[in-house]
Amino acid sequence: MSQTLAKPQQRTVGNVAKVALAVGLITLSAKITIPFWPVPMTMQVATILLVAGLGGLRFGVASVGAYLAAGAAGLPVFAGTPEKGIGLAYMFGPTGGYLLGFLVAAILVGWATDRFGRRHGSLSMPLGLAVIYALGVAWLSQFVPSDKVLAFGVTPFLFGDLCKVVLAALLTVAAPTALIRRVQGRD
Repeated sequence: MSQTLAKPQQRTVGNVAKVALAVGLITLSAKITIPFWPVPMTMQVATILLVAGLGGLRFGVASVGAYLAAGAAGLPVFAGTPEKGIGLAYMFGPTGGYLLGFLVAAILVGWATDRFGRRHGSLSMPLGLAVIYALGVAWLSQFVPSDKVLAFGVTPFLFGDLCKVVLAALLTVAAPTALIRRVQGRD
């Protein structure tokens, strides 16, 4: 009887560990700045899309949701934290819409991956990026004059983010099936 109880507990611990690892990867991707033109970039968008593309809806939402919860709790997980503030103050600042966009993009890409498989699901990644930008720009418009919102919130980042979408899609499609099974808990 104890073995039947141990199996679900082991699975739960394993899932929590995988989500914690994904949160760590998202955090790391937010903290590392790569020199790029016209602005330096982080790999956060690629990691968000990759997590959802590899893990599907449940894992993607759990991972991005846990990342946002860690940030809301005051952990310095976001790009520019703690220098630019932490916790809810940061989340309700100019980049808050992009953070919400991360969750919606994870829902979209994760659902597409579950529904259509990795190859076809990865085709939803540009739409995921569009959602991130749409929510980000809508929120940013509260802080920036409307004639400057695209110049501050889209234009400097678009080329780099499109490269990240391609990278995330390629890594998702190329990932070994054994890795996918492990991430999705089907091993």
